Amino acid sequence: MIDISTAGRFQLGDRIVNRLGYGAMQLAGPGVFGPPRDHDAALAVLRAAVASGVDHIDTSDFYGPHVTNQLIREALRPYPEGLTIVTKVGAVRGADASWIPALAPADLTSAVQDNLRNLGVDALDVVNLRVSGNTGRSEGSIENPLSVLAELKKQGLIQHIGLSNVTPRQIAEAQSISEIVCVQNFYNIAHRNDDGFIDSLAERRIAYVPFSPLGGVAPLQSSALDAVAAALEATPTQVALAWLLQRAPNILLIPGTSSLEHLRLNLQAAALRIPSEVIPDLDAIGRTPGH
Repeated sequence: MIDISTAGRFQLGDRIVNRLGYGAMQLAGPGVFGPPRDHDAALAVLRAAVASGVDHIDTSDFYGPHVTNQLIREALRPYPEGLTIVTKVGAVRGADASWIPALAPADLTSAVQDNLRNLGVDALDVVNLRVSGNTGRSEGSIENPLSVLAELKKQGLIQHIGLSNVTPRQIAEAQSISEIVCVQNFYNIAHRNDDGFIDSLAERRIAYVPFSPLGGVAPLQSSALDAVAAALEATPTQVALAWLLQRAPNILLIPGTSSLEHLRLNLQAAALRIPSEVIPDLDAIGRTPGH
């Protein structure tokens, strides 16, 4: 039995969660669009994650769209006590599977209602505001869209607010509007532009949740990563996840998979300890062109 609590716990909103969670995005069809390849397998992965101690699931109603939230509801409702479901708003999907920004007040309000309905809850645990595209960020005020979520929070439809694809300047602005409990940005062992940002958030006890912790559409490939994995009798994926867990105490991981076997391997990273003497070799991956 995997004990993922060995990776530690950290505050997320008004709860303390295991630092190793699960991202539901890959449960949708190809391109995060349409139904899953195997409906029953998707349900089994969700149930196995929770049975293994996962108490933080990341999702969005624009995954599918609607697909992952409906799967979560079918697999897990009534939800176990202590489970935190984090969703995201700020985009919709086109008929061609494109990702379309949707930050107008009516769009955000509709997105929150869609999440409530498809998850089958009266209030959303945490809602992340997706400020810009999947990996790129742009400076600019986020007061208007964030104020919409802050009002929905006052109405009791949202318990906590987070931000996705944001800069330090934007989180400073956001904190004048609402409490921010987490930041979800692109970060992994090979892409480390947020190093200073993570440390700053840690000082403020704000969770940092890296998306694409394993590289996303460009999976991590590195001879140094492979060598360390071989020496530790682990997989490169497990080393990449363990490195993130050791990088900072406020990092919460949400690796996604639609495979029970990959879920098991991902969760085993909770117990993997990377010796201090090889950390510099792994740190160097982010400074090596082409990795």
